[in-house]
Amino acid sequence: MTASAAREQNRTAKRAGLGAFIGSTIEWFDFYIYGTAAALVFDDVFFPQLEGPVGTLVAFATFWVGFLARPIGGIIFGHFGDRLGRKKTLVITLLMMGISTTLIGVLPGYATIGVAAPILLVFIRMVQGIGLGGEWGGSVLIASEHAPKGKSILYGAFAQQGSPVGNTLSTISFLAISQLPNEAFVSWGWRVPFLASAVLVFVGLLVRMKVTESPAMADIIKTKSVSKMPLTEILRSHPGLIALGIGACTIGLSATYFKSTFALSWATTSLDFTRNSFLTILLVANITQVIVQPFGAVLATRMKSLSRAVCIMLLPEVVLMPLMFVLISTENYGLAMAGVAVATIPHCLYYAALAGMLASRFPAHLRYTGISLCYQLCGTLLGGTTPIIGQFLLNRSGSIAAVIVYAVFQVLLTLGCMLLLLRRRNYDEQAGDAQPRQPRRQPAAVPA
Repeated sequence: MTASAAREQNRTAKRAGLGAFIGSTIEWFDFYIYGTAAALVFDDVFFPQLEGPVGTLVAFATFWVGFLARPIGGIIFGHFGDRLGRKKTLVITLLMMGISTTLIGVLPGYATIGVAAPILLVFIRMVQGIGLGGEWGGSVLIASEHAPKGKSILYGAFAQQGSPVGNTLSTISFLAISQLPNEAFVSWGWRVPFLASAVLVFVGLLVRMKVTESPAMADIIKTKSVSKMPLTEILRSHPGLIALGIGACTIGLSATYFKSTFALSWATTSLDFTRNSFLTILLVANITQVIVQPFGAVLATRMKSLSRAVCIMLLPEVVLMPLMFVLISTENYGLAMAGVAVATIPHCLYYAALAGMLASRFPAHLRYTGISLCYQLCGTLLGGTTPIIGQFLLNRSGSIAAVIVYAVFQVLLTLGCMLLLLRRRNYDEQAGDAQPRQPRRQPAAVPA
């Protein structure tokens, strides 16, 4: 490769990484503001007939609906992403998230339209979930498949960085509007972040339209190696990878909801924290994640043993996650802030490397479908249920100890599954793995 060609390849890779980062930031912002609103205000606006912990539990159930829909999005957009290309799906998913989030911002509450309000909320949340279900896999692949050789984990982290940045913007927006009197906050203030999504989506579309298709997908299309039915093939040929991938994603998804959704509700209803004070605690944790998270991808790229890197990143969480809940329970502002921020470090390091490690274990012609199924099914079964199970355990036991045990179980599940996954074949290490190994599964031509 000539020097000029190498420079152009690097520019294209950086543009793809930037597009993945900006787009995923916007989509995660849209998704996270729902979780924050569910913890703070949705029980009053959409479920006023249910009081106290029961109303909070129902609000968290609508939060989970988005996770329930995410595997559907992963299947739909994984199918088209593996057949038609990554870029096309990313434009559609961004529009879906932006439109649905804006609609939540103008949705009348229960006091105005009665039971139709929570029904419409659940429907729109499902559309959000479908959009994000297709977004994550495409963002990861458009970045990691453009990466220079040996840097797929590093470039996959561009898409991963959108999560903490989107979460930070979500927290800042709610921290700002929480300065309003409570009546104004409940009546209209909470809607502002949802309406602001329309502007962000327009910016994201401008960036994404300039990103080119990934080289791996372009090769698949050129050689007519597109899978006819990616979902059927992945379930038939790689069921073990799917199972391990689901487990390996666990704490990378659920840790955020332990903090920003469950703990936010717990601290502001059962403990002596105000809405503003705990949102500030979460903001400090989010900023910590934005700063620290990229080092996880650097660590995984530079260490010879990925298994060792994963252990270094995750094992401290076995101690720090319980410590976080204990320090929050002291109701001391400084101790709670330190506990949440420090507990953020292990799982955010891991989250940065997760996308690249997961993607490399699937052949390129099935990769969009494969990693989307793992990530989104994990979100449905383990990530999105975190606030519901946490609240249920707290309601039943009256103690945070049961929630702590559940959090430690999720850390250990993640560690075990990822260590087993890393023993599987790495498809990025060999040339020619973009094509299916069974010619009979390949169609004669690329579908229109």
